[in-house]
Amino acid sequence: MNENGMNPRAAKTGWHYGGPAIFLHWVLAVLIAGLVGLGWYMMSIEREPNSGWYFDLHKSFGLLVFALVVLRVLWRLNHKPAELPASLPKWQVKVSSITHWLLYACMILMPVTGFLGASYSKSGVVFFGLHVPAWLVPARDMAKQFFSIHSAIVWVLVALVVLHAAAGLKHLLIDKNDVFQRMWF
Repeated sequence: MNENGMNPRAAKTGWHYGGPAIFLHWVLAVLIAGLVGLGWYMMSIEREPNSGWYFDLHKSFGLLVFALVVLRVLWRLNHKPAELPASLPKWQVKVSSITHWLLYACMILMPVTGFLGASYSKSGVVFFGLHVPAWLVPARDMAKQFFSIHSAIVWVLVALVVLHAAAGLKHLLIDKNDVFQRMWF
């Protein structure tokens, strides 16, 4: 890091994400990975006693992630990152852009479908022990539909994250072109 708190190589090239974007990126990466793991675990113990605690924890962190994603989207709308290096093939730039927007779509749709599924369920929505007022009448079929969509989106999200991480590692280890360093403090 240099005296401005930036990675010196990224500072030299002039195309570095800002601190809030970097912070939100990594906090969301950790939280979403944790939620995916927790989601898969809680589905394996769905019918066991006291499994509701895991579901409530998942809902709570899901709502927190949604709030952070909204912040991230608002930040991104007002703080566009600089263009990728001109040396990158156009197809890589296009795939990068599509992947990023699909990641944003999944990060928005995941908590929305989870919230709607929970809202239609008998257990409702809980945020760290506080029950969110019910605004929908429990309807098992609707809850199942939203949870099915929620479950499908997680696979799309996981695939996109793997692609995103693999591309970042390719830039770091093979291309050595500082694209990866844009997302480090």
